[in-house]
Amino acid sequence: MAQLFSPQANVKARVIIFGAVGFICAGAWATSEIYWSPYTTEVDVPLNQPVPFSHKHHVGDDGIDCRYCHTSVEKSSFAGLPPTETCMTCHSQLWKDAPALEPIRASLATNTPVQWNRVHDLPDYVYFNHSIHVAKGIGCSTCHGRVDQMPLTRKRQTLYMKWCLECHRDPQKYVRPRDKIYDMTWQPSDDRHGEGQELVEQYRIDTTGRLTNCSTCHR
Repeated sequence: MAQLFSPQANVKARVIIFGAVGFICAGAWATSEIYWSPYTTEVDVPLNQPVPFSHKHHVGDDGIDCRYCHTSVEKSSFAGLPPTETCMTCHSQLWKDAPALEPIRASLATNTPVQWNRVHDLPDYVYFNHSIHVAKGIGCSTCHGRVDQMPLTRKRQTLYMKWCLECHRDPQKYVRPRDKIYDMTWQPSDDRHGEGQELVEQYRIDTTGRLTNCSTCHR
């Protein structure tokens, strides 16, 4: 009977099999890298704005409290954006002729809000409430990073569901005293777990597992 396969058939088969496995693994690795890369998540990518607003200058250098501009952060789901009048409280006197502030002056003159580009823009099917997180002791820098060090505001966390669930599963790792909510330099004590557990009990944070239910964030 004639030989059906050449002597090299086994070698070729092995090359094809290992090559296919390698290709699949490489594809999975590349997909993961792209999915978690700044190209997709936009983490640490400064976003262009109509006015190059610097949190580093206003918060870090001038010491302006978050609530001065984000007035509804303690009572609403939306932290709020400052109206033009808030900006002009200072800039009607300081740097009032600076070219970079022309969009602010035009906004005031035409009574048209400045169209800021949102750095954190959650999908419509995600429900997030700033006020409840502030009330439960979650600091601004936990989600937004050290904005006092950002010349241009950028996303510091992915805000993917996986990241949110890390806090919802173990809130004691992230909760802080309420008087430190707006303190960008706050650091936990050496007894992070014990201190966090006390605050979880004090602020009556639900630890029954309900915070990880789908309906908590998807309504």
